[in-house]
Amino acid sequence: NIHRHIERGTRPFDAAILGAREILYPIIAMTTTLAAVYAPIAFVSGLTGVLFREFALTLAGAVIVSGVIAVTLSPMMCSKLLKAENEHDKPGWLTRHLDRLFEGLKRRYQRRLNRTLNYRPVTLLVLAGVIAATGLMYMTTQKELAPEEDQGILFTFVKTPQYANLDYLEEATQQIYRVFSTVPEKDHVFAINGMGDVHQGFAGVLLKPWDERTRNHKAVLQELQPKIAGIAPALALVFSPPALPGSTGGPPVQFVITTTRDFRQLADVLADVEKSARESGMFIFSDSDLRFETPQIEFKIDHDKANRLGISMADIGNSLATLLGGNYVNLFDLYGRSYQVIPQVPREFRLNEDWLTRYQIRTSSGMLVPLSNVATVTKVVQPNALTNFQQLNSATLSAVPFPGRTVGEAIDFLKKKAAESFPEGFTYDFQGESRQFVQEGDTLVYTFVFALVIIFLVLAAQYESFRDPLIILIALPTSMFGALIPLNAGLATVNIYTQIGLVTLIGLISKHGILMVDFANKLQEEQGYGRREAIEHAAAIRLRPILMTTAAMVVAMVPLLIAKGAGAASRFDIGVVIAAGMTIGTMFTLFVTPAVYTFLARDHQKAMARARAETPAVAPVSFRGEVLAETLEEADAEAKAGLLFPAEPEPEPQREHPDDHLSPEARGFSSAASASSSGAHGPERRAAKRQSRRRRFPPAAE
Repeated sequence: NIHRHIERGTRPFDAAILGAREILYPIIAMTTTLAAVYAPIAFVSGLTGVLFREFALTLAGAVIVSGVIAVTLSPMMCSKLLKAENEHDKPGWLTRHLDRLFEGLKRRYQRRLNRTLNYRPVTLLVLAGVIAATGLMYMTTQKELAPEEDQGILFTFVKTPQYANLDYLEEATQQIYRVFSTVPEKDHVFAINGMGDVHQGFAGVLLKPWDERTRNHKAVLQELQPKIAGIAPALALVFSPPALPGSTGGPPVQFVITTTRDFRQLADVLADVEKSARESGMFIFSDSDLRFETPQIEFKIDHDKANRLGISMADIGNSLATLLGGNYVNLFDLYGRSYQVIPQVPREFRLNEDWLTRYQIRTSSGMLVPLSNVATVTKVVQPNALTNFQQLNSATLSAVPFPGRTVGEAIDFLKKKAAESFPEGFTYDFQGESRQFVQEGDTLVYTFVFALVIIFLVLAAQYESFRDPLIILIALPTSMFGALIPLNAGLATVNIYTQIGLVTLIGLISKHGILMVDFANKLQEEQGYGRREAIEHAAAIRLRPILMTTAAMVVAMVPLLIAKGAGAASRFDIGVVIAAGMTIGTMFTLFVTPAVYTFLARDHQKAMARARAETPAVAPVSFRGEVLAETLEEADAEAKAGLLFPAEPEPEPQREHPDDHLSPEARGFSSAASASSSGAHGPERRAAKRQSRRRRFPPAAE
C-alpha cells in the first residue's frame, strides 16, 4: 500500500504515514480476527485441547505481535528502504515484469468484475449452490480421529482355539515369524507367547528407518495381512499402533455391547452383529471376545460309592492336585544347592480327560482302586470369558477396516446396525481408538462455530454494523468448499488436523473481505462513490495485496505437503486444507464479496442525504454587521464577490516554512492543524474552517 503511494509521486516518508493510516483499521480487524480464531481452541478440553492448546496460544500471540509490527516497524522500514522511481534509480527487470503482470491482472479483473456485477442474481445463485455443496461434501467425506501415521512398527495379535495348549500357540507364532522375516523392510521381529493366557500371543515387526525403505507401513501391512490370515493354526491380526496417545491399544474398532441379560442372549446378539460386519465387506478382520467354545470337564463323584470304600472328598482332591497341579511340595539338596520338588504325572499320562478315571486312589482298607469306580467324566462348553463394562454384562467386537475405509465409516455402520437389530435392554459403547473418535471427533466442530460467532461479534463491534461482518464472512463457505474438494477426493479425511485447518481458514479468508469492504466504505464516505462504484474500485486496488497474501500462505504450505517421515500425514492434512481452501476461496471471494456488498452494504450517500434533510435549518449569524452565508455554495459565491474577505495588500515574501518540504497532502494537514490551533478570530477563523470544509483530499490523505 505504501509502495502504491510512492508510485504516484509521494515522498517515501509521507507515503509511509499515509499508507499506514489507510490500513490501520484493516490491520486491527485482521489481527483481532486471527487471534479470536485461535483463542477458543485453547479452551477445548480432552485430548484435542491437550494436543492443540500450545499451538493455539503460540499462533494467537504471534499474530498479535505481527499486528503491532505491521503498524509500527513496517512503515518505518518502508520509509527508509523503498525509493521512488527516477532516471538514476530505475527498478530491475523483475520488478518491471511483476508490475506489468499485476497491472494486466488488475485490468482483466476489473472487466470481469464489471460484467459479473451486471448479473448479480447469478452470482448469488452460484453462492447458494456452493454452500449446499459444501454441506453435502462434509457429510460424505470420510471421517476419523487422526490420520494413520507411519511409526515404523507393526503389531500382530495372535489368538488360538480354547482347547489349544502352549505348543499349539508356539507353532502359530513360529509361522508368523517366518512370514515377517520375508519382508524386505523388516529390521527386527519379535514374538511373545502367552499374553494373558496360553491361548493368546503378541508379535511385531520393526521396520527400517524411513530413508532406508521405499514403502510405507500401509503398503507393508497390505502385503502382510493376507499371508497372516492364511495361517491355519491361529487367528492373527496385523495392525499399526494408534496415531494419538491415550488409547488402550488393540484394533482401531472396538464395539462394546452391554446388557443386563444373561451371556447366552448377549452372545446371540453379538454373533448377529459380527455376521453383518463380515458380510458388509468393510472389515478386513473381525473377532469377538465372547464365544461359547471353551471346553470344560465336569468330574462327578458318586458319594455313596466313595463312602462305602472309605474315600473322602479331600482324598480325591489332594490326589488329583498332586498328580496334575504341578505344585511345589518340598526342597531337596544336591551338591550344596537346593531344588524344588514339583510332583506331576508325565505329559503322556495327562493328554486327555480319560486319564482322570484311570488314576488310582487308596481306600480305607489300603487297597488302590481306579477313580472310575467312584467318579464319571463329562464334557460341557462354557463361554471363554465373562466380562463386564460399566457394571453390565458385556461383549466386544474388534475389527480392522479395509485400507481406504475409516474408523468413522465403521462406527456409523455399527451404530446403524445396533439401531436396527438390538433387542430391548441392549446398548452399546466403544473402547480404544473408537472411543476417542466418538468423544473427540466433533469437538472442533463446536469450536469452529464458536470461533465464527466470536469473529462476527468482533467485526460488528469494530465496524459498528452487523452488515459489514456478514459481507466479510459471506465468502467463508467458498473456502470450506475448496478445502473439502481434496478431502472428498480421498487425499485426506475429516480429522482433528483438517478441522484445525478449517478453523484457520476463517481468519485467513476474512482478511480479503476486510481489505475490500473497509476501503469501499471509505470511498463512499470520502469520495461520494455509490456502492457498486466503490466496491469495484476497492476490489481493483486491493487485488494485489489479496493475491500476494494468498500466494504467500499457499507457498508456506508446500513444506507440509511434501513432508516425509514421522508426523508427515498430519502435516499433509493441515497443508492441503489451507492451500486448497485459500486458493479456491480467494477466487470466489474476489467476485462473491463485491456482489453481496452491492446488496447489503450501507449506502452512505443516501444516509448522509437523509441526515441533512432531518437536520433543522440554522438561522444566519451576523458578525460585525455582516450576514454569514447559509450554505457552502453561498459562501463560495460571496468569497468570489469579495463580500466575506476585505481587500488585503499583496503578501510580503515569507521565509521558508519548515513544512515547505512536505507534499501537498501533508501540507494540507499542517495548515488545517495550524488554523484550528491558532487564536485567530473573526473572518480568518471562519475562512480557515470554510476552506477545510471545501477541501476534498484523496482517501490516503484523509
